[in-house]
Amino acid sequence: MRFFVIGDAETVLGFSLVGIRGRVVATPDETREALSDAFRTEGLGIIILTERVAEPVRSEVNRYLYTTRFPLIIEIPDRLGPLKGRRSIRDMIRSAVGVHL
Repeated sequence: MRFFVIGDAETVLGFSLVGIRGRVVATPDETREALSDAFRTEGLGIIILTERVAEPVRSEVNRYLYTTRFPLIIEIPDRLGPLKGRRSIRDMIRSAVGVHL
């Protein structure tokens, strides 16, 4: 299963250091194009998308999330941290399984 990251330059660089290819985007149009290209890439299993890049194109991200099985989209915070109002992974696990990490 292959990964692909879409985000700011620092995030894409960080993932490239461990062998994960990606694409730097700076505008919503670039993000839409990168998502579209990623979904057309055969063998791609997971798209890693930074929250700040995903937010301006939320409707497109949700459309992919709800209408396709693969590749999966995973949103992560960028170097500036999570967006205000976003729940942390720890909080999501806590509410889903009732376990405090």
